[in-house]
Amino acid sequence: MSDPISEALFARASKVIPGGVNSPVRAFRAVGGEPVFIKEAQGPVLVGADGAKYVDYIGSWGPMVLGHAHPDVVAAIQDAATRGSSYGAPTESEIVMAERIRDAVPSMEMSRLVSSGTEATMGAIRVARGYTRRDLIVKCIGGYHGGADYLLVKGGSGLATLGEPDSAGVPAAIAGTTLLIPYNDGYAVEKLFAERGSEIAAVIIEPVAGNMGCIPPDPEWLETIRTQTQNHGALFICDEVMTGFRVAWGGAQARFDIQPDLTCLGKIIGGGLPVGAYGGRREIMEKVAPVGPVYQAGTLSGNPLAVAAGLATIEHLLRPGVYEDLEDKGARVQDMLLEHAGRAGVPITVQRVGSMLTAFFRDRPVRNWDEASDTDREAFGMWHAALLEHGVYWPCSQFEAAFVSLAHDAAALQTSGEAFKAAFAAL
Repeated sequence: MSDPISEALFARASKVIPGGVNSPVRAFRAVGGEPVFIKEAQGPVLVGADGAKYVDYIGSWGPMVLGHAHPDVVAAIQDAATRGSSYGAPTESEIVMAERIRDAVPSMEMSRLVSSGTEATMGAIRVARGYTRRDLIVKCIGGYHGGADYLLVKGGSGLATLGEPDSAGVPAAIAGTTLLIPYNDGYAVEKLFAERGSEIAAVIIEPVAGNMGCIPPDPEWLETIRTQTQNHGALFICDEVMTGFRVAWGGAQARFDIQPDLTCLGKIIGGGLPVGAYGGRREIMEKVAPVGPVYQAGTLSGNPLAVAAGLATIEHLLRPGVYEDLEDKGARVQDMLLEHAGRAGVPITVQRVGSMLTAFFRDRPVRNWDEASDTDREAFGMWHAALLEHGVYWPCSQFEAAFVSLAHDAAALQTSGEAFKAAFAAL
């Protein structure tokens, strides 16, 4: 694909921004070529710097569940902005957001708003350590929970795309406080707790892995984590930054009947603006300052613009039939992928949970990082380039989930089907 304007912008950006991008996964290195620069978006469509239009399956990596520039969200932001962009003081809208979260996710009796998903996971882990008075945390190989030092261990997603299983700049002593298990491996959980259960503060997982592609959880694995954490006095943390309000009204924990001790949210509760939240049972959350000894603070936490955008988005998700519509649209995209890959004789596996999905370039299901990494990345890169040529913007990494929005209408889906057909035929 030739886009001279994006090429010029990327050359300019590379002089003042590391790698020319402000988040590594945007760099297109996993698929070859250079990134498309975006100048605007509307509904299910991104508009490139050169004016080319693309049906968007990134959705800002999840939060644009209503589509881009939804009129009600835009109006809410504009209205909030007329009253000031930040106060550094409490507002009623923050209370409303906490109440909405509690109503949708009953395990979050109390919550604390922050400014990003990374802050949410950092806060939850700090609370878990303070509550249990233990140091060790457990995460999955390939699971990504933000940019904190102790979480950048076998982190999947952008780290895997760049071929860097760990980040430079993370002291070994800090990385040593993180223990690893394979995703969907109950035996590994039992073995680890048998050996070190008295030292473990918490297990943190993505209830649907979205940073090694879309990988659903085995129900037995979730139950094993719940049982082992309870038996050993550790906490179970669900990182629902990606899945919260996306795969169901109550998130993945409602969809899969999980009862975590702490939950992390983000993405959708900001309606596309920077936001995050962590919360759980009252007895745990009352360990957080100013009522408890676990300190966490942030000047922009509960930012009025982000909260307004999030509340406007959540109000739409309360409407009847919304999640059925998302399910149907996700299934439609899955069916088109399988149909056109099958006709072209290209082996793929499509895994989907609601409106998030991944097309893995292999002919077998994927249950963990080792299986996710055993894919034909060269074929994926060629396919990705062909999709761009035909007007579809798919995540530029085999290890990132794609997202369908409520704005993906008949025209967007028709364009997508034609692009899938052409891209698979090109292989």
